Amino acid sequence: MLIKNQKREFYECIQHKRVLILVAFDVDALCACKILQYLLQCDHIVYTIVPVAGKEDLEKAYVDNSEGIQHVVMINCGASIDVVELLQPEDGVCFYICDSHRPVDVNNMYNAVQVKLLVKPDDLTNVPEFDEVFRDEEESEESDDDEDGGGRKKLTDEVIMRRQERRKWEENRNKVLFDYMKFSSYGTAASLVMFEMVWKLSKDTNDLAWLAVIGVTDQFVHFRIPREKYMESVMALQSHVSRHNHRGDEDETLMSVNCLKIMFDEELQLTLYRHWSLFDSLCHSMNMACRFKIWTLKGQKRLHEFLAEMGIPLVQCKQQYSAMDSQIKADVKRLMQEHMTKYGLTMQDLILPSFIAHYGFKIKLCAADVVLGCAAVLEGVDRNKSPTDNFLEAQDVLNRSNTESLEKAIVSAKRQASALMAQVRTFQDTHQIACAGPFLYAVMQEGSADLKFFSQPQCLTRLARFLLEAQSVVTRNRRVTSIPLVLTIPTVSDSETLLVIGIPPLDTDDERKNFFGKAFEQAAASTTSRTRHNFFDTHIIELKSSDRTKFLDALVSLLT
Repeated sequence: MLIKNQKREFYECIQHKRVLILVAFDVDALCACKILQYLLQCDHIVYTIVPVAGKEDLEKAYVDNSEGIQHVVMINCGASIDVVELLQPEDGVCFYICDSHRPVDVNNMYNAVQVKLLVKPDDLTNVPEFDEVFRDEEESEESDDDEDGGGRKKLTDEVIMRRQERRKWEENRNKVLFDYMKFSSYGTAASLVMFEMVWKLSKDTNDLAWLAVIGVTDQFVHFRIPREKYMESVMALQSHVSRHNHRGDEDETLMSVNCLKIMFDEELQLTLYRHWSLFDSLCHSMNMACRFKIWTLKGQKRLHEFLAEMGIPLVQCKQQYSAMDSQIKADVKRLMQEHMTKYGLTMQDLILPSFIAHYGFKIKLCAADVVLGCAAVLEGVDRNKSPTDNFLEAQDVLNRSNTESLEKAIVSAKRQASALMAQVRTFQDTHQIACAGPFLYAVMQEGSADLKFFSQPQCLTRLARFLLEAQSVVTRNRRVTSIPLVLTIPTVSDSETLLVIGIPPLDTDDERKNFFGKAFEQAAASTTSRTRHNFFDTHIIELKSSDRTKFLDALVSLLT
């Protein structure tokens, strides 16, 4: 059931109670969790936080921590699955779901007792009517045996009519549910929903606004929402940021040096450029690398030509950005905009309206940089650390007073970006991306040096998108922008298991709707392939290596 009054239907219900918080492994969920933590700490509400990586983790976490719990908050997990069916809670337990995954399961939508949805009403579109998907149980059919022949015939006709009516209703229900569930997408960021609730409770701060900014940016960086949806969220946040950061001249002089200041600006869409050299950032940014085809010798020459035309010496480009000449740094954005047309660049490739934070005498932080750093820590590759350790470290990264953690996270993000670029170059050099008819197909070979990075959902998503963008600029096939991509990689933990991800075509960027979740389910069912649908993102599954051929054949047949 959708919550209409968050204060009365959610916050007042959990006060003076112990709360269990289940959090997915993504940056938006982490930011939403920290915002909720702040709110609970304000009113001394006892809580337990448990990170969950998938549906099996979710079930285990609930079983292990549900004793004495009546209120469970689920952040970026649970909306797309029937939580009551999966978790089998006691009657008095209530689940509050703040999740950006769409569509919302109809059982969650219409459960008025145990499931409460902390989502924006605008995100709930095309939800089937209650009568289309739920129906009262029919009374048991009367026995056909009757001494009166005429009465028996009449009774039989009624039974047949009831059965026909029920069959038609079930066929219509299956069609309605399939139409509703066939595309997966994302709604408003969980962190923005949480922040707006805290604002309505008059407990918002500048730090919480920054967390909401990071959460919204995470959705854009990991290709969950289109640019238009991102801009809507940014404009919603801009008023809050302006309110918290608007100070007069007198306040400015009295303000502590360590206060957080957030500014809205048109940011260069370059990966970690403030923490790298400009040249390295250009080479590792997906949009720039694909436009210049940086993995080729000709592409590298074009990049050097681009820098020369802007009048930026190569010595300046290849040193740390923070050490560059101040005048050059001030002119970089303007120079790129002046010369971008000649090299096939657009404003959307180059500029991203975003927010920048700085405090004290530290370097400025772009929201996208924090997202990449935090995601790299969340999906850490150190085998000596558990997922919970990574989750706690990622929380430290978002604590602005802990600059050491952030610096380490940025180093991890640069290592991840280098692995992405190296893998894309390998695929392009060896021509490993093939057209399987209705989709492009790529296979990462076992034993790849950077395999450990891509065994995680967020980094895998960025790799798949990078490969599709790269293929669109090197192929002469004009249809490539309307063709999706399926990528399979071996898992680190089990050599007999593959990770399979499907991403939609580039020309559907205005919607970012993904049909692979349902397609994978149907292909697996029709071939009895051994699959594991554990991730909250339905377009990523695990598949047994021996079933790959028949699974992909079924997928081709299904999508043709």
